[in-house]
Amino acid sequence: MSRSFVFGGRWHVPAPPAVVHDVLVDLEHYPRWWPQVVAVASLGPDDARVLCRSVLPYTLDLVLHAADRSASRLEVEVSGDLHGTVGFELTPTDGGTRLDLDQRVGVGGLLGLAAYVASPVLRWNHHRMMAGCVAGLTARATAQAMQNSLPSGSCMTTP
Repeated sequence: MSRSFVFGGRWHVPAPPAVVHDVLVDLEHYPRWWPQVVAVASLGPDDARVLCRSVLPYTLDLVLHAADRSASRLEVEVSGDLHGTVGFELTPTDGGTRLDLDQRVGVGGLLGLAAYVASPVLRWNHHRMMAGCVAGLTARATAQAMQNSLPSGSCMTTP
């Protein structure tokens, strides 16, 4: 049994699109800024295994394959516990980047069966996951943008 989900979202990140892009394509470092990403393992230049866990007591085991890494669009094909695509559109705005999410995934097996009954809970769990993403991405991209704007040889310290 399989169940499909479509998720979307729009956020503003106060950092230039190039910086947001750099943070998003650097999957290896997701666990440092995205609390719900618990582990990432490179499977090659275009592939990674990612373990995610939001509020529910279940860890998703995903394999991501880079489909598009252009300056204005990032998209991965997803397999594993979910199958489908996840994409971000990056649009320059005054003071940063508008980030638009388009996620179209299916879930099969027992999780797919449970999804018919627990769909509202799974949507809430996904919302919490994306809230962690946006908060962490904002902090990471803003810090990186500030670091990029320092004159060469400068040092920034934190208390």
